[in-house]
Amino acid sequence: MSSQNHNPMHVWDGHSCPSLLLVIAFLTATAFGQAMTTGIMSPPANVRPPYLQNVGIEQHLDGQVPPDLTFTDDTGRTVKLGDYFGQKPLILNLVYYNCTMLCGEALAGLSDAMKMVKFDVGNQFDVITVSFNPQETPAIAAAKKQEYLKRYGRPGAAAGWHFLTGPAESINALTRAVGFQYQYDPKSQQYAHATAIMVLTPQGRISRYFYGVDYPPKDLRMGLVEASAGKIGNAVDQVLLYCYHYNPETGKYGAVITNILRLGAGLTILLLGGLLFILFRIEKAAPPRRPLGHATRLNR
Repeated sequence: MSSQNHNPMHVWDGHSCPSLLLVIAFLTATAFGQAMTTGIMSPPANVRPPYLQNVGIEQHLDGQVPPDLTFTDDTGRTVKLGDYFGQKPLILNLVYYNCTMLCGEALAGLSDAMKMVKFDVGNQFDVITVSFNPQETPAIAAAKKQEYLKRYGRPGAAAGWHFLTGPAESINALTRAVGFQYQYDPKSQQYAHATAIMVLTPQGRISRYFYGVDYPPKDLRMGLVEASAGKIGNAVDQVLLYCYHYNPETGKYGAVITNILRLGAGLTILLLGGLLFILFRIEKAAPPRRPLGHATRLNR
């Protein structure tokens, strides 16, 4: 093979392929001219559209949700967020009830995930759903509550799942505290927003964020057990929390291989020790064996 085959410039220089270069230049100029004529230039991939500039979730783990913020519950009663603090871990989610897209999916995903967890709303934990649209009313919240209580389908949940509306001041303070960023789009008359739920400690501190509209029941259960500081759950939950740790970047629990190996080694040692103990007890309880020679003399 000649040395010129290793020269990358041999394929693309102007002397070898003049017609190819002319075609490329023509196509490039045509595409640029069309973009300039129509006034449309594709934005860079890492640039958000204007209506998504202020949309996202900024984690404030261990941040305090302000307890003195005033809202109205689905019965029309004035409440403070702190009224729900002090007893149980909580799930907080921010939606608006007349949303035609993500909010319904998020509420459906939450209710379906809670159905897969053995803990009951109103018993082991409570849920606070807050509308970030200050124009929505308690009547709208009450209708939405009935819809999702029916979907959840467990008795006693009405006392533990609270659907709130409130003034812009309270909404803005709450969304800032939990890092929930959204933006109103006048053209569509809808809000652009991300979706997530937050698990709170009984004192109202942010313990975990779970993103999207589908929440793995295993993650949700472990998040509630951690937020309660082990006051709910059982020994199996503690083992799972030893083997799985929360990853803030993904909003999910991931396996900790070293802890799983340690646990496996400990169980192996425990099983071997138990087996040796059982064999020792069997050996001790067995009758003594007679010498073979003594048995032969007796038979004669």
